[in-house]
Amino acid sequence: MSLRDRDALGGRAAVVGIGATEFSKDSGRSELSLAVEAVRAALDDAGLTPADVDGLVTFTMDTNPEITVAQAAGIGELSFFSRVHYGGGAACATVQQAALAVAAGIAEVVVCYRAFNERSGRRFGSGVQQREPSAEGAALGWQLPFGLLTPASWVAMAAQRYLHAYGLTPEAFGHVAVTDRKYAATNPAAYFHGKPITLADHAASRWIAEPLRLLDCCQETDGGQAIVVTSVERARDLPRPPAVILAAAQGAGRKQEAMTSFYRDGLTGLPEMGVVARQLWRTSGLAPSDIDVGVIYDHFTPFVLMQLEEFGFCGPGEAADFVAADALPLNTHGGQLGEAYLHGMNGIAEAVRQIRGSSVNQVPGAARTLVTAGTGVPTSGLILGTDG
Repeated sequence: MSLRDRDALGGRAAVVGIGATEFSKDSGRSELSLAVEAVRAALDDAGLTPADVDGLVTFTMDTNPEITVAQAAGIGELSFFSRVHYGGGAACATVQQAALAVAAGIAEVVVCYRAFNERSGRRFGSGVQQREPSAEGAALGWQLPFGLLTPASWVAMAAQRYLHAYGLTPEAFGHVAVTDRKYAATNPAAYFHGKPITLADHAASRWIAEPLRLLDCCQETDGGQAIVVTSVERARDLPRPPAVILAAAQGAGRKQEAMTSFYRDGLTGLPEMGVVARQLWRTSGLAPSDIDVGVIYDHFTPFVLMQLEEFGFCGPGEAADFVAADALPLNTHGGQLGEAYLHGMNGIAEAVRQIRGSSVNQVPGAARTLVTAGTGVPTSGLILGTDG
């Protein structure tokens, strides 16, 4: 059973630095090089040096070991290192792990990083190439013989049920794609800078796995992103306005699998994100109406709609209209559909920029941002806010 009370982590740590590489389709260099560039850029942004770092957190999928990144980036001794499982679901949990270490006094400055050549190297969207002799591999054996070989095909099952249950058409998903690309068009760092789309463009894009079209699916990116976390007290002495971690949570739902939770009672929601949502609201003391910007994980557009509903921004089946009405600024960097697919880490960076007031698509007076991580898998989320 998930927590019923607020936890004690909120307000004890802050994001003080963000750094990224160029987002490209062919970086032409190693994933270690990308990781080190992002880490150094984040430390420069924070006004800190490699010598200040005593903790590192990344994803289990990352090919860059913490000790190797530490050595290559000029970081010395580490008192804390951690990895979080479940692909994109790990994004916000890396910051949670860093905040836990800082709050417990295990480390003083922790850098979270993610770097990969996801376009020119291993392309996650290509699906299952081979099954490992593991519990996860065995679970996939119930899906693969029926042609469900890729993430898009797994999500399409839930997406089709969502449309059927609420009497919608695939245009419902198009509103997310159009919104993302609108913001990407004005973001010079975005791969699709200067390239907005319309609902007609969405409807004309080719099928990937019905009802998902090409423009419902996130892009593939080479690049790296790093986030620096320290205590709120130390953050106040650094050059950038801190983005205080008001709440952080992980969540896995009942009958949870990794992208193939087809044996739940229903397929029109994301129970794992419901677990995260309840804990974020409990710990922060906030409600949907208090959020100024939403950075919602958008590997596939249908799951953006389901996340908004799990968080209570609107009722079941109402999220398409919510997005179409611009009721909440969403993915102001362009999201993973428009800016880059960095397993959600670039979304955390955008949430920080909104709190600092430095986003290229700045929302006036933004003081509270919600960030979510990958869905369909055990996941995580953050609420970031201004200091005071």
